[in-house]
Amino acid sequence: MQKRVFQILADNNAGVLSRITGLFSRRGYNIDSITAGITADPRYSRITIVTSGDEDILDQIENQVEKLVDVRDVRELKPDKSVYRELCLIKVHSTPEKRQHIISIADIFRANIVDVNVDSLIVELTGNQTKIEAFMGLLRDYEILEVARTGIAGLSRGSEELVCLD
Repeated sequence: MQKRVFQILADNNAGVLSRITGLFSRRGYNIDSITAGITADPRYSRITIVTSGDEDILDQIENQVEKLVDVRDVRELKPDKSVYRELCLIKVHSTPEKRQHIISIADIFRANIVDVNVDSLIVELTGNQTKIEAFMGLLRDYEILEVARTGIAGLSRGSEELVCLD
């Protein structure tokens, strides 16, 4: 099983995301992560989907998504030619005695403490999936109460791969 990251540029119309995810569910494909948002041009949305399968299935997914009416462009974001980032919020149970240890770990990863409560704190971390997994691995010694992850957002490096839509 391979993993691929697809960047989709689509018209910013109601139902576009539903049609794209519907294509995946109808064909039994899994979405590992999905993010969507408006681009610099408000007429278009950028959708980043991480999915997995064998090479034939992944090629089929790309071809099927390209055929959707509101989709303008589909590209694979290859790891060596792209930048991926994910936002993660982690709520950790923390007694006053353990709080400084958690903050020290967060500092090493350049994470931010965004909320402190009597018995917990929330850490915000942005980075690639490897960084987030490593950070969460170090927090396993503490009680992780909740985790919220955005999924991958990504762009290709440089200006050769720019898509100009008009």
